[in-house]
Amino acid sequence: MLRSRIARLAAIIAVQTQLASFSGMDAVAEQTSAPRLPNIVLILADDLGWSDLVCYGADLHETPHIDRLAATGMRFTDAYAASVCSPARASLLTGKHHARLGITIWRERSLSPQPDQKLTPPPAVSDLPGAEVTIAEALQSAGYQTGFVGKWHLGSAENYPEVHGFDTNIGGTLWGAPSTYFYPYRGPFNAETRYVPHLDAGAAGEYLTDRLTDEALKFIDRAGERPFFLFLAHHAPHTPIQARPDLEQHYLKKLGPNHLHGNPAYAAMVHSLDESVGRVVEHLEHRQLTDHTLVMFLSDNGGYLRTAKLDVTTNYPLRSGKGSLYEGGVRIPLIVRWPGVTPPGSRCAEPVSVADLYPTVLAATGVKGDAADNAQLDGLNLAPLLRDPAATLDRDAIYHHYPHYYATTTPASAIRMRDWKLIEYFEDGHLELYNLQDDLGESQNLADVRAGKRDELHRQLVNWRADVGALVPSPNPDWKP
Repeated sequence: MLRSRIARLAAIIAVQTQLASFSGMDAVAEQTSAPRLPNIVLILADDLGWSDLVCYGADLHETPHIDRLAATGMRFTDAYAASVCSPARASLLTGKHHARLGITIWRERSLSPQPDQKLTPPPAVSDLPGAEVTIAEALQSAGYQTGFVGKWHLGSAENYPEVHGFDTNIGGTLWGAPSTYFYPYRGPFNAETRYVPHLDAGAAGEYLTDRLTDEALKFIDRAGERPFFLFLAHHAPHTPIQARPDLEQHYLKKLGPNHLHGNPAYAAMVHSLDESVGRVVEHLEHRQLTDHTLVMFLSDNGGYLRTAKLDVTTNYPLRSGKGSLYEGGVRIPLIVRWPGVTPPGSRCAEPVSVADLYPTVLAATGVKGDAADNAQLDGLNLAPLLRDPAATLDRDAIYHHYPHYYATTTPASAIRMRDWKLIEYFEDGHLELYNLQDDLGESQNLADVRAGKRDELHRQLVNWRADVGALVPSPNPDWKP
């Protein structure tokens, strides 16, 4: 442990020295006509459903800025994340499947598993291990200024963003959700500690989504002429469902009986998220950075369906929502704009994963990363797709693993191989098989009709779990029906 901390400290000192001389490097690059390193902007929404954006089919919501980003870049229709937040974030940052990392559930639940279930979930890693090399660490080692703003949810203080390659951390903490979206961001959970840190100076009525955007723009300005990596991880539209009153009133007036989406407060939260994306994109244009910046926008899992008191969103035409391994729980919006590479207004239907963003960023920047760590990456470089949306990746399947309980599911694993998808439920071992091309809503279980395909996918799923070391639940000897 001491040796690793000394090595990390030495690396930080080396990076600081490199950053201090970066202006001189710029001058040399200018004289030798070396290509300019692209900036990377990654904007992550929390619990935003696949159909919550207008460009993905939303009817009540208004998302003109995100739609415009899609119109100038590429929209992925078959992008996947984990079914809950922390696993998806860990996979995104490392390029590894969350089952390989052992981070299979959000942090609080990993420390306090649910009792009294038929199965006992396997132990889960609560903090992103310091030995893992993140996107931020790879870019930081190449001279990038790295900034994190928003929701972290990947560990306690000794594993905050600063330890994982971020020069700046605004708001990143162990908590997964704010108590309130209004300043001072404290609430009934714990008035002293459950709040968004580093945002002490604010004004009454200040809204968290707006404030995090303010901090993101400041980071871009502070980067100056250095290439930068900004990870803006919004809390919105995660619960608590709280919106700016002016926007909520707008959607209350707009809401009609035929809208699929029916929650005005949630629509207003998505509206604020859209405004944030617009402000970041406009700031890049103002700073004349658009042509040198790769922008990625996505969600960490499927949309959250309902609280005890209200419906939150709908993922229609997809089945179910957050926590589930049906499409509504794991399929997410993903938009990428890479000027000079992505054809404007393009659409890609190739199945992709959040783990793919890590190798894609390495390819876009020319940063090599850590060779030993790269050998274990599960993600693939998306550059071929970004150049040609009709291209395919050399990938056999995409896998999901959630060996825990949630309101929308019992413990399960899943595999998608092209049009076919199989889900295995661990409580009773039953299998469900769907053809997503013919049945996007997963309404017709073909496991008995297509037994050969069922068994083929199940064998591959079992082999994959063994390959990545995915843990499965065990019988609970104390459970009583």
